[in-house]
Amino acid sequence: MTEIRNSDEAAAIKAATLIESLPWVRAFSGKIIVVKFGGNAMVSSELTRAFAQDMVYLYSVGIKPVVVHGGGPQITAELERQGIPSEFKGGYRVTTTAAMDVVRTVLTGEISRDLVEQLNEHGPLAHAVSGEEANLFLAERRGIQIDGEEIDLGHVGEVVEVNPAAVLAQIDAGRIPVVSSLAPDRDNPSESLNVNADEAAASLAVALGAAKLVILTDVPGLYANWPNKDSLVSHIDADELRELLPTLETGMIPKMTACLHAVEGGVPKAAIIDGRVPHSILLEIFTQTGAGTEVALTT
Repeated sequence: MTEIRNSDEAAAIKAATLIESLPWVRAFSGKIIVVKFGGNAMVSSELTRAFAQDMVYLYSVGIKPVVVHGGGPQITAELERQGIPSEFKGGYRVTTTAAMDVVRTVLTGEISRDLVEQLNEHGPLAHAVSGEEANLFLAERRGIQIDGEEIDLGHVGEVVEVNPAAVLAQIDAGRIPVVSSLAPDRDNPSESLNVNADEAAASLAVALGAAKLVILTDVPGLYANWPNKDSLVSHIDADELRELLPTLETGMIPKMTACLHAVEGGVPKAAIIDGRVPHSILLEIFTQTGAGTEVALTT
């Protein structure tokens, strides 16, 4: 009898979870959700498989997922294998000409291909779209200021234009676009630039009129006072985030800046969630409590 009761309790929990998801399924059905895939989820086969299942689930309930991916861990590993130094400044990778060749090979030749294959285990659903394709992204070279000094980041760009036609064509064809974060240099179209994937995802979410942007990270969310783990923030408005940005750890600044860019550009909600937790995307989208830190415009 104990086994029966336990089985009934487990079934009730599952049923309650499904019922809880219903309003969110209705709210997002037919809408575009842009998901930035990265961090530890990219280097764990189990987490990558769970991510692919999540995207197929979104697709199956009528949502239109668009995946934008970076490739930091894989790029670093390949650079090390080839003896090319890796350097980060202000949370951004310094990208030399030699490093740029590795970035392109890893993003388009490995990660996009592998992710599309994982998604297509569930049917002919996914298609890779390079950020260079049909000028999806155009970028300008960018540097950063650290302690008042301008730092050259090499072949690193900031998205200045988005032409989402190639992505919309895949959505209209009933596919899940898998987008790599490369962009032609607007001032020198024969060259391409390495674009921060969080920034690329935010820019694309704005251009697509997405209902939500979700960024996978390697932490549970935004901490207002790191490393105080009691300072985890579940919801924050744009004004509060704008004030908090200068105080954040350098690695978190690009992610939270991307969320701010998205909501200021018209995306109703943006969230960072822990990609180390299997199916955290489903928890974020289909539950009241969510799974990380959600950013919205000031009300």
